[in-house]
Order: sequence, then structure tokens, then C-alpha cells
Amino acid sequence: MEIYQLKVFLEVARHLSFTEAADMLNLTQPAVSAKIKSLEQSLGADLFDRLGRKIKLTVAGDYLLEMGPGLIEMEGRLIQKIKEIKQGKFSHLKIGCTVNVANGWLPKILFEYRQKHPSINVQCLPFESVHQLHQAITLGEVDVGFSETNLNGFDEIDSVAVDSFQYCLMVAADHRLAKADWLSLKDLTAESWAFPAAATPERLALESRINELGMQLSDFSHYEIVHSSSLMSTFLSQGHYLGFASSLQFQTECKAQMLKAVSLQEFSLNMKLFMLQLKRTLKSNSSPKTLSKEPLQQLIQLVTQRTGHNLNRASPPPLPNLSIPVYLKAPGLFTCRPSLPKKITISIGTQNKTIQTVTAGVIIQRLGLLEHFLPRDGQYHNTEYIIHWHDFTSGAPIVNGLQSDNLDIGILGDYPLLLSGVCAADATGTVVRPVAKTRLVSFVASNPDGAGNTIIVPNRSPLTSLDDMRSRVIAVPFASAAHGMVMRSLARANLLPEVTLTSIDNLNLHQLTPRDNRADGYAYFAPLHDIANHKGQFRRLLEANVDKLPTFHGIVVREDFAEAHPDIVIAYLKALIAAQYWYATTPSALSLVSNWVRLNPEIVAKTLDYNRSGATGLFFPETQIRTDWIVDHIAQLSTISGNEGLSELNLGTWIQPELLETALSSL
Repeated sequence: MEIYQLKVFLEVARHLSFTEAADMLNLTQPAVSAKIKSLEQSLGADLFDRLGRKIKLTVAGDYLLEMGPGLIEMEGRLIQKIKEIKQGKFSHLKIGCTVNVANGWLPKILFEYRQKHPSINVQCLPFESVHQLHQAITLGEVDVGFSETNLNGFDEIDSVAVDSFQYCLMVAADHRLAKADWLSLKDLTAESWAFPAAATPERLALESRINELGMQLSDFSHYEIVHSSSLMSTFLSQGHYLGFASSLQFQTECKAQMLKAVSLQEFSLNMKLFMLQLKRTLKSNSSPKTLSKEPLQQLIQLVTQRTGHNLNRASPPPLPNLSIPVYLKAPGLFTCRPSLPKKITISIGTQNKTIQTVTAGVIIQRLGLLEHFLPRDGQYHNTEYIIHWHDFTSGAPIVNGLQSDNLDIGILGDYPLLLSGVCAADATGTVVRPVAKTRLVSFVASNPDGAGNTIIVPNRSPLTSLDDMRSRVIAVPFASAAHGMVMRSLARANLLPEVTLTSIDNLNLHQLTPRDNRADGYAYFAPLHDIANHKGQFRRLLEANVDKLPTFHGIVVREDFAEAHPDIVIAYLKALIAAQYWYATTPSALSLVSNWVRLNPEIVAKTLDYNRSGATGLFFPETQIRTDWIVDHIAQLSTISGNEGLSELNLGTWIQPELLETALSSL
């Protein structure tokens, strides 16, 4: 089939007359008839039914009439492109984006682009909804798109993170909440709100997030739907409404101190701004020399330079901003798949006052990070998650909860961590029933110098060293990391048979006074001994931890739960990574965590501090599982009476690092 034959056909089809078509084409009627006959022969199908002097389109003719103009247009574009290539340049670049990107992020990029490439005709097309932008990209109406919503779930679209932004609460500068640095949506449902219009990126983000948290818009007692930023600004400034917006919006108003952005607990993590393209337009195999001539590649290069993101598809992009979560999905954006609802309960045992584990417990819980990462596609579509958080003061009840199937996930220090993998233990930590019940999936925090567990004595005590504990009583939470340290240290000093260990479970270390004579010394894990030291009534026993083994905390998952729901475990590990990033990068994190666990900020910082303000805490963030440390702990503990079962732990099956690897690689 020739393009000119198609042009002749279209004229005949439009007029349903060979004569009129010949006049329009400046051809003779026999010439037109010959072109149509040749076209029908090449296609092997009749395009017209001849009814005497009249003609009528066949089914094949109708289809060619519908699709033919597109081929003619494509020919025109191809000819124009070839012409531009021959001239050594491309002259047009169409950029599609959401309204917020057009108003807040893109102008600086476009200004610099035009300065560097003045011969390129750049056209920016803002779209009110993500759906409209998606349609423009798939139809080829724009060459590239920029959006706050990730469209990587659609096969034809390639999404690459190019920058970050935040969703926040926006209020008038004189609003009573403007002085707050941190608020929660759940505490603001009785306020008057101005919510963005449906299908906008910020509305999709809001609905997706509150759905994750089991909320809905109807939970807010009074709200208005606004359809433009200017209207929302009026609601905020004149009506003192609360507004939900992104940091891309109202930048001028915030600089002028007319509006104030307040961080929202439910949106504590940065979101990603995405560049969107049709996958068939990617040219990763093209040479750099060829790509440098294309306006689209010039734009990509400029964005890369300004944002620091590597957009080369030949290799996977590095994790931006450490391990921050990047994709905020909006389920049901374009399609809806009905399915029968199902419920999955997740029970998690934490130790929130054990500060080194807060990134695996209270931070994930308070920020709703697990809800954000839980799988909601495939077999988990339309799943209702029921999350139970159980906070404990020590590891022993978590071990028991895992082994009795009352807990699915537990955060434990080194000794109870090992106990969870090989045994059921009695109140003293002695193995009573070998049974593999858990899988170790990640570390949480560690100290390679062995700090974190120690023995304290009253300031007035004459005891100064571990050797002074001979024939003395040490109170310790049995089956805890501190218990493991005491047994190792006493065994190494050949003192274990000569020291009495008693349970500290019936003591309240927060209310402990030097006048309490139930023990000569108290062994505990960080930060509880620091709480006693902080009050100035106790001091550390010198050289208590003589073995200096590294201390660590980790995450164990009940064996059958890990096998049944690996995607949920991966989601929990993503939440851990996000929580660690949040604590390390959020200035207010220290005060917030201190408030959540009701401990002095000085204690929190001393226990877990990521080089904040030049200080260094006892523990460091850790996800990589250190098998060598585990082997060293087992080697020392398994020689102590009652712990022989630890040597039966099969590290090859107990440690399951691939779940953490998947979590890291998919962020």
C-alpha cells in the first residue's frame, strides 16, 4: 500500500464520488479508478460496493477511512522529523505536567533550558488531573510529563523519580495552629478543611494515605472541595480553613508569610516527583552523540544536573536520599477490580522504652509507615489489615509470644533473639523445649564495642569491679540481652557459680532507690541503667562487660508467618528503613520520640543518636545481619549451663537475609 493511494482513497471515501475526488486531486477519473483498484489488490479486499453510478464503503473501507488519516499525519511527522534531523536539530518539545508542577517546580527548569537552547520551541501543557496527563502521554500529545503521582504501574509508562517534595497542612499565618511544627490528621477531624478537587495529585495522595490508615473523608466533620489554588488560598486566609497541599504550592504566599506549612505526622516522609515517558520513546541504546542533539535528552540532562538524580536507563537509578520511600500509589486511579474482602491480622511485639529499637517500633507505629508499605495488589487486593502493637519492657514475653503464636513479629536484643530461634525457655532463660519458631530477617541497631548492657550499683556501694560481686546478688530481667551479658561476663571471670542472679521483673527501675536492698547490683539494657544514672543515685560497675562482644537488636518473624506472607515482612522492613531515615534527617525527631516514649531527650540522644549535632549515641542504625557476631555470641553462651541448645541453631535456615535485600532493592 502506498501513501498516495491512501490519499486518493480518502478523497473518494469523503465524497463517495470518483469524479469529485478526481477534481479535488487534479487527476482524471480513470487515474483515480486505477489507484483505487491497485490499492484494493494490494490489500486483498474491496473498499467500495459499486451500485450503478453510486458507490458505498465496505466494512474494510469504513475501517480504512477511520484509521487512514492517522497514517497520513504520521507520514507528515516523519517527514518533518527527517527534515529536522538533516538540519542537525529538533525544533519542538512538548512538556506535560500537573498544575502544581507548572506553578512551583518547572518554571526554573524551563527558564534555564530556554537560556541554554533558545532555538528549541518549548511548549508547556498543564493538566488539572493525573488522568488527563496520562492520556496526553499515551496519545503522544506531549513528549514528556512531570507529575507528583507515580504511573509506573501502567505498562506503557516509564516513571523515574527526579526530585522530592512534601505534603503538608497549610494554614493562614495568623491561624492558632500556625505555631505548631507537627500535627496529626487524626487530631484535626473536627476542624474546617479545604480539600483539593478529585483526581488532582494531592487529592489522590490524601485519599490513598487515609485509606491506608483506615480513615475516609467522611471522618472530617466539615470540609469544602476547592478546584483551584487561588480558591484554596482564599479559604485559608479569609475563612481560616485548614488546607491539604504540597510544598510545590503556595511558595510565594509562604515566602510572604501569608501562609504557613505545618508538617503532618501521616505525611512525614518525602514524596517523589516523577518524570513520565512512553517506554517506546526511550533511547538507552543510542549513542551520547546522537542523544545530545535531541531536546528531550537535553532536558533530561538539565534535570539530572539540577536535582542530582541519575536518569540513565542503562543502569538502575541509585536510591535517592538513602532509603526514603518513593512511591505513593493511588489504587483504583483508572480501573477497579472487585474481589472478596479478606482480613489479615499482624501482631508485633516491641520494646519502645528500649530506645535503640524505636525505629522498629514506636516510629513506625506513630507515622503509620507499615500501613503505607503493606501490599495491596495481587493476592492482597481488597485486604483489610488489622495491626496490633504490643509494647513490652523486656524480651522474654516477646519470645514467649512468638513461640505461642500470639505474636507474628518481634524486636529483640541479642540473647532473647537467639532464644526465639531455637527453644522455648523457662523463667531463667533455660532451654526446655527445642523448636525452631522464628526467622531472623534484619538487624535494627548495634554497638560493635559491646556497650548498652551493664551493671549498676548504688553510689554508696563499696563495690567497684565485677570481682567484688562474689557471693553477691545481681537482679536482672531473665532472658534479656542484659541477662546474656551478665552470664557471659561472669562465666569469663569464673564467677558465675559464686553470684546469685535474681529476677528484676518485680522491680521498677524507674522508681528504684539506693535504699532498696533486694540486690547488690542491677543489670539492665540501655537506656534503663542510664535513667538511674541520670538521677545521680547509681553508678556503673567498672569493667562489668569483660567479654566486649558486640551488642545488637534485630527483627525476628514467626516461621509460618514469614512463609505465608513474605510480602508483609518485606513491607515491615521497608517501614524500618524509612523510620531510620526519618529519625536521622528530621530535626524534630529527637523531641518527638522523647515525647512518645516519655523519656528525657538527653537519655534518648545518648542511647540512639545519628551524629546529631556532633554527638554520638551508644547505638547505631543497622539492618545488615552480622552472622559473625551471632556466631561469637553462640560460642560463648552455649558453654554456659542451660544454654546448650543454642549450639543447635541452624544459621543457614534461621537467618533469612533475602527479605531485607528485596526491601532495599525495591525502595
